[in-house]
Amino acid sequence: MARPQLSLKGRALRFLSMREHSRLELGRKLSKYAQEGDDVAALLDFLEKNNWLSQERFSESLIHRRAHRFGNSRIMAELQSHGVGGVALQKLKAGLSDSETGRACEVWQRKFGTVATDPAERNKQVRFLMQRGFSQKAVRAAMKGEVDDDFFE
Repeated sequence: MARPQLSLKGRALRFLSMREHSRLELGRKLSKYAQEGDDVAALLDFLEKNNWLSQERFSESLIHRRAHRFGNSRIMAELQSHGVGGVALQKLKAGLSDSETGRACEVWQRKFGTVATDPAERNKQVRFLMQRGFSQKAVRAAMKGEVDDDFFE
């Protein structure tokens, strides 16, 4: 026996039960299933009004998932691609900038663990951290090999 087809609201709640979504991302996913007469924007407004869809929770969730592996610029770019912007983005960036050096040191320690002795190895380590979105200041601190023990406690 075939399963009954989920309504648009049912699909939205199923997506939100799996993880937090941004309004833009959820709208994009739901538009694939919208039929004639379905109003995706009205459904998204309803979900936000009932606090089932929240940009703040989505932002915190994404930061929590990505912060231990990536730097500020990479996380900020991903938030912008999900439609987070303005004052909210600036507040999130300010909160992340305090811990960026410590996170860069942790990522460097996990991947390499020893200070590079030759220029080729040093360039490889710098490229690795820069591609992860860490700032030059954080990369320089991590490359010194001085891991901040206060960050890990």
